[in-house]
Amino acid sequence: AAWALLRSLFRRALMASGWCTIESDPGVFSELITELGVKGVQVHELWSLDKESMAEVGPVHGLIFLFRWRGEKDDRATVTPGPGVFFASQMIPNACATQAILSVLMNCPSISLGEEMTAFKAFTKDFPPDVKGLAISNSDLLRRVHNSFARAEPTVSEERRASKEEDEVYHFISYVPVDGKLYELDGLKAGPICLGDAGPGEAWLDAVTPAIQARIEQYSSREIRFNLMAVTADRRERLLAEQAVIEKERNMTVGKVQARAGKLPSPAELERLAASHPEPPATGEVAVDERTLEQLLIALAHLTARAAKVAADIENEQQRVGQWKIENIRRRHNYAPFIVNFLKVLAERGELGPLVEQAKKKQRHGAR
Repeated sequence: AAWALLRSLFRRALMASGWCTIESDPGVFSELITELGVKGVQVHELWSLDKESMAEVGPVHGLIFLFRWRGEKDDRATVTPGPGVFFASQMIPNACATQAILSVLMNCPSISLGEEMTAFKAFTKDFPPDVKGLAISNSDLLRRVHNSFARAEPTVSEERRASKEEDEVYHFISYVPVDGKLYELDGLKAGPICLGDAGPGEAWLDAVTPAIQARIEQYSSREIRFNLMAVTADRRERLLAEQAVIEKERNMTVGKVQARAGKLPSPAELERLAASHPEPPATGEVAVDERTLEQLLIALAHLTARAAKVAADIENEQQRVGQWKIENIRRRHNYAPFIVNFLKVLAERGELGPLVEQAKKKQRHGAR
């Protein structure tokens, strides 16, 4: 009776709310996660399922797969979610992007969810999947952040646009390891689909590859529009931590070199040393004391090269995140008033009519 009452209350509130469609883009998903209060998480687009691509983006918490939904029958068995698995049914259209993100965030204990998402996870912990889905759909925070990425629609709103059978519908699902098992989480299914053992560490990425490839091949003869994104640790935090370790050892090495030689090699000399000698293993302060001057110089050369590379990587990451923010501002901006005023100015100057006629001529010539 309690669940029935809660379902009824949620559904009443749901009738007054709407969710927009959002773009499948790593910049959109990364900013959405940040605005939910989650720390240290990024989203990267993957162009390949090979190990090198996975390793390049860093520790992977989960994968999000976008495909064109056709409503075809899926005979794979679902399982009842265990206590450690967060699974929510999708109860409202267009919410699948945020639900796919939550399916990864809520199932990864190492992620710092922030105050509000931690409270939401605790609040919904014992809810059945449909009530979890209703709770997501009625969350003011989740709906507000999700809808903040809506593209400006100056003519027809998302809710009022008539749906047609030929409309292309896309759907997001997640792949995530939980308690030693690998799951496919799709809010349109009755429950999670267990894909087998996840294995230790990131071995689950090897296990998930055949499942994603099989889904792609299922549609490959008639559909090529897919998108795969990895939810990962923030590369900037990892690079900054790596930079701190390198700088600490480099500073120790610089001090030892100066104490023994009195001066440091020039940048050109360090480059020659790094090019002509293999990199020695990283070491602590005690082992630094045991190195000869030549060994210290070789170590300094490689540490200087590594420091420069990490600094460049950090700068590239900062620029990429900055570009994401610019693109997201442009996505949200309504350009209709500018376009209308621009057309008015052209009309007042008598230039609009000739431009329209010129465009019509180009269109007629192009159709031949």
